[in-house]
Amino acid sequence: MRDARIDRRLFLRGVGGATAGLAAATALSACGTGTSRTPSGSAKGGGKTVVVRDSGGSYGAALQKAIYTPFTQETGIGVKVLNLDDAPLLAQIKQGRPQCDLINNSMMSHFKYVKQDALEALDPDRLKSLKSAKIPENQITEHAVGHSFYGQCIAYRTDAFDGRKPESWADFWDTKAFQGGRAMVSPDGDLPELEFALLADGVPMDKLYPLDVDRAFKVLTRLRSDIKKFWDSGPLPGVLLSREEVTMSTVWDGRIADLQKQGVPVERQLNGMRRQFSGYAIAKGAANVDGAYQLMDFALRAEVQAALAKAFPSNPSSPVAYAKLTEDQRNALAGAPKYYDEGFDTDIDWWLKNESAVTKRWLEWARG
Repeated sequence: MRDARIDRRLFLRGVGGATAGLAAATALSACGTGTSRTPSGSAKGGGKTVVVRDSGGSYGAALQKAIYTPFTQETGIGVKVLNLDDAPLLAQIKQGRPQCDLINNSMMSHFKYVKQDALEALDPDRLKSLKSAKIPENQITEHAVGHSFYGQCIAYRTDAFDGRKPESWADFWDTKAFQGGRAMVSPDGDLPELEFALLADGVPMDKLYPLDVDRAFKVLTRLRSDIKKFWDSGPLPGVLLSREEVTMSTVWDGRIADLQKQGVPVERQLNGMRRQFSGYAIAKGAANVDGAYQLMDFALRAEVQAALAKAFPSNPSSPVAYAKLTEDQRNALAGAPKYYDEGFDTDIDWWLKNESAVTKRWLEWARG
């Protein structure tokens, strides 16, 4: 099963594959419950089972433990998990036969779904947790609600720099003071890391967007010869650091704890961390809209977000959730109040408009 964030390559490289809907539909019977799910005429049907799309793997196991099982115990409503990629799911929705009710996906993917009229408009009055959990307003949209984020930051070997610690992206670019190879993400793993180049060049975090693409690529070019690998999956930065093929890498913040447990001498630097949120949305034409609302409302509770954070290195969107963790648990998360102001939120609107062009230019730059 895939780790949730390994699916970033699927989330962020677009969902235009839905245009191949009929072709994708041939694979549907292998992806879920077949054609037996039929929505009620008003798409408001209830039921004793709600089907949720998520990514499985260790993340899926944590969701089962922290959310799905307690939800069933409280409500009597069963939860069926569907591991399904964007293109076939969109094909189902286009055909009016979505196999899932609730979609757990990146907020960026939800925006792309909206452009294809694939999500139900949400009724905030049916989500009581929005207020009790104090979900930030910028994570509440007409069609989706952000429940957590992951941060992209610096990982470095603590034995590489004679006790010195990199403090910024400028240090990541400084291969004289902080010698050794570097690793950065490829578009197969996540969005190109233009923001980090601009931060290294002195652009303030609150002035990043709209990104100066030309300037960013000039800064990336300064580091190009020192980039030993472009990673495309979550485990790879850890492998490169463990083998000492690089001394610093960009990384998804949740991967650091795993490396440290393995005895790898690594630490994270959260200054200039890029945050990307995941969220819940309801599939257009879902068979069990009521169940989807109930599960979403349950999952957004502050205490439930805290429970998930204990089971998986997930950073809750609810600020109330952090108060429900011990100090050690809280400070292990990139979303802890003490770290939050060190990072910035990805401008989804900018990336939706520019991702294709930037990715094309990145591929040409990497080959050059």
